[in-house]
Amino acid sequence: MSEQKSAAQILRVMSYNIQVGIATSRARHYVTGSWKHILPSSQRLPNLDRAAKLIQQYDIVGLQELDAGSLRSNFINLAEYLAERADFPYWYHQVNRNLGRLAQHSNAFLSHFKPDRVENLKLPGIIPGRQAIMAVFESETDALAVFILHLALGKRARTRQLDYIAERVSDYPHAIVMGDLNCRGDSQEMQLLFRKTSLREPTDKMCTFPSWCPQHHIDHILVSADLTVKNTCALRHEVSDHLPLIMEIELPSSIQMNRYAHQGLSLENYLGRSIISR
Repeated sequence: MSEQKSAAQILRVMSYNIQVGIATSRARHYVTGSWKHILPSSQRLPNLDRAAKLIQQYDIVGLQELDAGSLRSNFINLAEYLAERADFPYWYHQVNRNLGRLAQHSNAFLSHFKPDRVENLKLPGIIPGRQAIMAVFESETDALAVFILHLALGKRARTRQLDYIAERVSDYPHAIVMGDLNCRGDSQEMQLLFRKTSLREPTDKMCTFPSWCPQHHIDHILVSADLTVKNTCALRHEVSDHLPLIMEIELPSSIQMNRYAHQGLSLENYLGRSIISR
């Protein structure tokens, strides 16, 4: 009698531009609430608490537009705050633009699975500072790389950044690329990425911006062609000017993702030398 085939593992991922916990729900709030990008707000942490209740349901979460601890966040590292509130045992934050006490713009990676390696990838661009996070999960004969991005506003810079990401994606048999890419899936720069890699976007147009009236498809979760997507959607969760994008991915049997019991650990401390800047 043949052995029963084990059930495929489903990985639940999310990409969310959190807008530093500012609940923008109308265009006019960009003006009336602009001070919240500089000064503390009593609504910020309650908004993030709402976000924490949502993101805790997912295995891996990529966050953009956080703050690593400055005046506007009451000197709280928002990646750490969300990781603790949402019970993520592994988290890592990456500062993209350090304005000292005024602001520390950052991305974050939160995971229920321990990556074997995390890298900071310096993205090309006219204005220095933008980076990507790459987390690598290794099995005996296979590997999965997860990239978290927040790309530039300018097309020329985005093209260079995605060209660089294409090179890094090609180093791994399986990849997930997610984030606020500031461009549509049919843009020239995205099409260049698709031509150079096996990445695809297995969804219809999924509008996530602005959150109160989604019209623009600028947040994305891209996967290697050999990864099976079971479900994807944008969630109605308005604690930012973006909606969160989620996806359920069936992993090949050669990739084994296991949960670990270590709680509340910054990956920078846990992995030590495995955190690499390039």
